[in-house]
Parts: sequence; C-alpha cells; structure tokens
Amino acid sequence: MQTFLLFALIILSVVLMVVAISKLKLHPFIVMTVIAMLVGLVWGILYPDSGLTPAVTIDTVKSGFGSIMTSIGIVILCGTIIGTILEKTGAALTMANTILKLVGKKNSVVAMGAMGYVTGIPVFCDSGFVVLSPISRALASQSNISLAVMATALSGGLYATHCLVPPTPGPIAMAGTLEADLGLTILIGLVVSIPAVIVAILYALKVSSKIDIPANSEYTYEELQAKYGKLPGALHSFSPILLPIILIALASVASFPGNPFGTGFFFTLITFIGKPEVALILGVFLATSLIPSSEKENTLKWVTQGVTDSAAILAITGAGGSFGAILKLLPIADSVGGLVNTGIGILIPFIIAMILKLAMGASTVAMITTAGMMAPLMASMGFTSPVARVLVVLAIGAGSMVASHANDSYFWVVSQFSDMKTEEAYKCQTGMTAVMGITIIILLFIVSLFV
Repeated sequence: MQTFLLFALIILSVVLMVVAISKLKLHPFIVMTVIAMLVGLVWGILYPDSGLTPAVTIDTVKSGFGSIMTSIGIVILCGTIIGTILEKTGAALTMANTILKLVGKKNSVVAMGAMGYVTGIPVFCDSGFVVLSPISRALASQSNISLAVMATALSGGLYATHCLVPPTPGPIAMAGTLEADLGLTILIGLVVSIPAVIVAILYALKVSSKIDIPANSEYTYEELQAKYGKLPGALHSFSPILLPIILIALASVASFPGNPFGTGFFFTLITFIGKPEVALILGVFLATSLIPSSEKENTLKWVTQGVTDSAAILAITGAGGSFGAILKLLPIADSVGGLVNTGIGILIPFIIAMILKLAMGASTVAMITTAGMMAPLMASMGFTSPVARVLVVLAIGAGSMVASHANDSYFWVVSQFSDMKTEEAYKCQTGMTAVMGITIIILLFIVSLFV
C-alpha cells in the first residue's frame, strides 16, 4: 500500500506541476517550491513516523535550493556572463562561422552533438551546456535552424557521455561500487554512447525541428563587423570556452587511479583550477579580453546584464533542487528493491535506475543508489565477468537517462538557456532523453545475450 501511495503522490505532483506551468502559466519557481512543500506535508501526514514534519519539510526545501546553488550556481552565473560577452563582442559569431567552414551548414547539428559528446566526458552536463550554449545559439542563427534543434543535439551529446563514460562522477562511482574495470568501462562506454548521440541528433532533426525557436542574436555578423571593424580571431573567441573545458578535463585526469600528475604541488594546483567554479571564473576574465578598446566602458554593463539574465535560471534551477530534495526523503529506493527478484537479467538495473531517475530527478543519485543496491547481488545474478560488470554499469547509466523532466536541474538549464517553454522542453529534452536511454538498453540487452 505504501508503494502505491508513494508513486501516486509523485505522479500527481508531476502532473500538477506540468498543468500549473503549461496551462495556468504560473512561474516554475513558485510552482515547484509550493509542490515540494505540499509533497513533504502530505507524506508527513500519511506517515507520521517518516520524520517529514512541517519544520523538516521547510528545512529540506531550503537546503535543496541551497545545495543546487552550491553545485552549479557559480557555474551558471559565470557561464551567462561569458555568453553575454561572446554575444556582444561577436566572438560567438566567429566561433559559429569557424565551425561552419569546417563542417558545412548541413552538418552543423551533427557538429553540435559531437561537441557535446567530447565535452561531456570530463565536464558535468549542466556545466557543459552552460559553457557551450553561446555556440549553439550562434550556430542556429548562422545556419538558419531552430535553436530547439541545436539545443537538443548539444544536450544529447553531453548527456550520453555524462551518464555512460567515466570520469564523470556517476559512472566512475558505479565502476568502483560494482568492481568494474575502469579502463574497460571507459572504452566500452565511449563506444556505446556513440549510438546514443546519433539517436539524439536524429531526434533533434525529426522532432525538435517542428518547434521554431529563433536564435535572437542581437546583431548580425555584418552589423558587428561595421561596428567594430574587425571581429575577434577564432582562437581568441574560443579561448573563454576551451580554457574551462581543458582545466576541468585535466582535473578529472588528475583524479585517475595511479595519480598521473603525482600528489604534490602540481596535483594540488590542477585540482584547484580545474574546479568548474574556478575554471569558469578564469573563463570570465579571458572573455573580458575580447572586449574592444572602444567598448571597454561597457564591461561592467555587460557583466551586470549576464548576472541579471541568470536570475531566472538560478531561481528555477534552485526550485527544482528543492523538489528533488523532498523526493530523496521518500522511501523510493526501498519501494523498488523487490525488482531484483524478478529474474529479467540486465533489464533489472536499468528499470531500478529509471524509476529512481524519474522519481528523484538526479541522474548521478540514481546511478549511485542503484549501484549500491546491485553490488551484493552481482554474483548471484551471474554478473561476474569483467564485461558483464561493465554492462551492468552501462545499463544503470541508460536507466538514469530516462528521462530528464521537471525535477531534474539539467532540464531547466537546457530549457532556460535555449528559450524553451516548459511544454517545448518536455518534447525536446524529456522525449529525447527517454529515446536515448531506451535505445541503449535495447543494445545492451542484445549484447548481454552473447556475453
């Protein structure tokens, strides 16, 4: 009975959220904050022994908001500032034109997905999307393609390697918990994530293309060229984005087993400047070097605009963190624990991770929780060979993809940085991530039959 009430409450809360935002046109920040409180209060009334008193509910809503701000608040602020400067100086257009010269307009969507695939290996998908969104917007403008298409392809590319390839925290934690060989996990994960990216790109071209979201570039290439005389060079334009990505990647490598950078001063330096917050702040300073001397007096104005533009994104993302924090206090993991006795092989970790992801929102939490549940059962279920252990890791990763929706901070990062309405984000982001996860588990199930 408890399991039925639990999932009925979660489903009802999500439905109310969608209706309030999409139909009643209420602001997502207010809706998610209120629903998070209501879920906590209702569960506390139904099960007084759960500890979800009104005071605990309010404290959890506040801590959930703060926790998300702790993890990506500075990243969003710095990323928005960088994006504003890249747009104002014409650097974003320079980057777009450089990419288009290399791949051609007809391949711009593929290029965006591939860029996400590579960036998502060392960089958290939230941070990666914030950093790369200026390129997505500029490419959409220069290619005369809906921003929804570019954003979906970029999001899918980032999401694939984020969920399937170490050294992102979820996959690397799963590999450790399930005693899967890290090198083999990286190798197979890189291969398996390719069809996930292909599916995301096809989804962007077939489904997201039906949603018209203009790129809304403030100036055309010709207007900026007339205004400044000469736009920034390609390397200089890319540097505020490349520097954070490289620094974060080096920090990820530094944490590999074997300590490739040692344990001394260089290791300490790399792990410090490779923190996303530090790397993005350095990116902000590098971005200001793009501002021509004739516009230096506008530096503070442009930085302030970036901070102002990030306010709505921060509010909505924080409210999503509040909702997710409340859901984490519900006995969701206990309710799905019985699935391990159903005898359906590689589908079991996928289903558990999928339920946890849909219920709690955070892919990393779903991965780590499911891995912890599966660890004592690996031998009894026959997952003992090195390849079998890796397949379980990837099956959990695939489950954690299905699907990014309103209780996931990444959903709001993608929608807000891409000018998507909530219903459009459900079609683009939620639909795409669901198709990606289902595609990967079908592939893994077929492979498991021969392993």
